[in-house]
Amino acid sequence: MPGSKFYHFSPTGLHYSVESASKAIEALKEGGFIWLNFYNPERKDLSALVDNLGVHPLSIEDCMDASQVPKIEHFPDNSFIIFNSFIYSRPSLFLDEIDLFIGKNYVITVSGINSEGREPLEGIESLVEIEAGTAVKGPAFLLHIILDQVVDRKFHAIETLEDELETAEEELIRNPEKFNPADLIRLRRDLLNMRKSLYHEREILVKICRLDSSFITDKSIFHYRDIYDHLAKFLELSETYREIVTSLMELYTSLLNNIMTNASNQTNLSVRRLTLIATIFMPLTLLASILGMSEWSMITGPENWKIAYPLFIAGMIVLAFLSYLLIRRMEKKS
Repeated sequence: MPGSKFYHFSPTGLHYSVESASKAIEALKEGGFIWLNFYNPERKDLSALVDNLGVHPLSIEDCMDASQVPKIEHFPDNSFIIFNSFIYSRPSLFLDEIDLFIGKNYVITVSGINSEGREPLEGIESLVEIEAGTAVKGPAFLLHIILDQVVDRKFHAIETLEDELETAEEELIRNPEKFNPADLIRLRRDLLNMRKSLYHEREILVKICRLDSSFITDKSIFHYRDIYDHLAKFLELSETYREIVTSLMELYTSLLNNIMTNASNQTNLSVRRLTLIATIFMPLTLLASILGMSEWSMITGPENWKIAYPLFIAGMIVLAFLSYLLIRRMEKKS
């Protein structure tokens, strides 16, 4: 089960976990720096940091509000950063907030608030353990490891969205009649949220790389430039995917119009055939009505019916053929 964990990095290059945030703060008397990794904390747990580590109360308010956009703010005792973790669980993209503080001798991470059980920093302790040689160099290097992991995980969500776009394109081309355009609308919304987050996060790295924060040292800045490159690439990908979604929606509209046009043409063709049949038989019906009024005698007398009937039928056939030729000629002229 996820939970809050706290670590002390000693001046000798060792790091070890401690039971609580208060004991980790006490360990600062021995030197080195600490990492307080909070998962879904209560307000009182974070409020204690105001007096103990100089965290600004407004930053605590931002931590408890999961609707904040990524940003960086500088205070006398720390720099406060809000980042987003991308977690894609079909068919939805979740943007979970991660709050980070970096001070002279500490790093604080806050995650899991209103994340519905998701773990934005899952496995981060193991990664820090693997890269312990870099982490012990200072808070700026530890913060880089955390941010780098968060940004790398974004690629998995972006890759999954790319796969969904390819699937949607194949389904659209294969069977446009059964394609659900709501999938494209959902993908466009997810890409819009993703782009918004990536844009602000890229701006955060711009400020970090120009040394706006006094707690991020010159020696570590080259590592942050690598994170900036990744964010710039992801932002470009999100723009490309949004254009693809727009193109697919236009393609869907075009294919749907073609299908409707074909159906309309088939209907028109059927109506023309029925009109041709009706036009041919209308004069025949009129003749049969008039000449057949004297029942079986065909107005020529009962004695001539053997001749009148065949002649009448032959005349109707000739008239129908002439009507057909006349209609065909008129269609060609038009």
